[in-house]
Amino acid sequence: MPDTQRATRRTQRSLSPIWIVPLVAVLIGAWMIYDNLSRLGPSITLIMDNAEGIEAGKTLIKTRNVEVGRVEMVNLSDDLGHALITARMSPEAERMLNDETRFWVVKPRIGREGVSGLGTVLSGAYIQLLPGSGETRQDEFTVLEQPPVAPPDAPGLRVNLVSQVGNAITTGDPVTYQGYTVGRVEDSRFDPEKREMRHLLYIQAPYDVLVTSTTRFWTASGVDIRLDSQGFRVNVGSLESLVGGGVTFGVPENAAMGHPAKAGSTFLLFADEDSANEGSYDDYLEFVLLVDDTIRGLAPGAPVEYRGVRVGTVISAPWNFSAPQPDSLSRFAIPVLIRIEPQRFDDSLEEIDTQEWYQRLDRMFNNGLRASLKAGNLLTGALFVDLNFHQDVVPFQRMNFVERPVFPTTSGSFAQIEQKVSNLLDKFNNLEVEPILSTLNETLATTRQSMEKVNSIAASVDALLADPATGRMPENVNGTLRQLRDTLQGFAPDSQGYNELTQTLARLEQLMRDLQPVIRTLNDQPNALIFDKKLSEDPQPRAPH
Repeated sequence: MPDTQRATRRTQRSLSPIWIVPLVAVLIGAWMIYDNLSRLGPSITLIMDNAEGIEAGKTLIKTRNVEVGRVEMVNLSDDLGHALITARMSPEAERMLNDETRFWVVKPRIGREGVSGLGTVLSGAYIQLLPGSGETRQDEFTVLEQPPVAPPDAPGLRVNLVSQVGNAITTGDPVTYQGYTVGRVEDSRFDPEKREMRHLLYIQAPYDVLVTSTTRFWTASGVDIRLDSQGFRVNVGSLESLVGGGVTFGVPENAAMGHPAKAGSTFLLFADEDSANEGSYDDYLEFVLLVDDTIRGLAPGAPVEYRGVRVGTVISAPWNFSAPQPDSLSRFAIPVLIRIEPQRFDDSLEEIDTQEWYQRLDRMFNNGLRASLKAGNLLTGALFVDLNFHQDVVPFQRMNFVERPVFPTTSGSFAQIEQKVSNLLDKFNNLEVEPILSTLNETLATTRQSMEKVNSIAASVDALLADPATGRMPENVNGTLRQLRDTLQGFAPDSQGYNELTQTLARLEQLMRDLQPVIRTLNDQPNALIFDKKLSEDPQPRAPH
């Protein structure tokens, strides 16, 4: 019986085509997840005092008006002191996140420099990113309350200002040079330990070369009105400084330009331009005036002048009033502290020899140099110190007052006027008034008699004018003039009288011509009218010898 072979049944397991679709979907989903994760940018945290206008999922983060992130969550901090903003940035924004990056909220603002952020009225507020150039990676940032004046790497110069409390300089105020805005105040902070204000100024390029080692900064007030011993002055700043003030700078007229300032240099902020100019005179000589006159109207800062040229400044009036005086037994003078500033004489003087100048002034004291108070403005009564040489003054002995040399003084103009008035009154008192009064009475009596005569003459003139005949006199004169005019008209060239007169004159002329031979005969022979006229013999010529 042949072997019967039986077939073996084997089951083959194969992947059904129906599973291809879910596998492809899984692969596509995994790829999409990977793609999303690879495209997902870094997450950062923004710290704000107030999250006004910030909405999760809506508020954008932009730089140069290009979206680089979006706010995901808005929460409060654990201590409830500020708001924490979680934002997701785009991958290309990761290289912008460093320790110099700045964030601030763009929304409608009305400031001294104008209105900004009006475009966010309809679109809503957004967060502006200013990329930094730092090397340290950072994921947590504090949002600024105000937009920064300039990027940290902006070309220009940043300097520090130190000032006393009381100025109105704030962040964003303009920095001007001769009325033109060249920068801004970036930061203003108060140092409680040193009790002073510190300001950070940014001067944009190319105006940073204007700031040198001799530059002076002062507060730019909107309107500066002064009425002092130097007259009436009005200074008006720019429109922006009128609203909020600012800072201005320049080089004093008596100072050299100096070398360019370095970044981070510190300068002193003065109250005004005059204070800044005065601050450039850092070498000076201090003297004390012992004034016998009143110092009412003499204020600190008043000028010390020599024949109209300013040579110093009044520092304090009075100064150490209760200190013992060198000659307190003979007088009670008012001490006034002044400074003589030799740098005003020569702009090139950077340092002065103090002893040499003290010796030079001592020689001037011996030659009659004295100080006195004079009125600089009659309207306000402001005084200034005038230096001049005087003759016949008491020799000055050098002395000190509270370790300061004393500058010799003399009576001021008002005291001199008072003395002259007093002397004039004394002369009046010494005059013999009675003889003068008697002479004056006689003069008045004579004057009275003269006035009586004048009144009598005036009465006679009035009576003459009141006479009717005097009133008719003009009519008589007019009648006479009319008759004379009529008479003259009768002798006009075309009148009959004129013709008759002409004919008469002609006959008279003819008669005179006829009488000429008779007159000539009578001249030759007066008896010719009685006797016959003698005939003259013919002349006989003489024979020659």
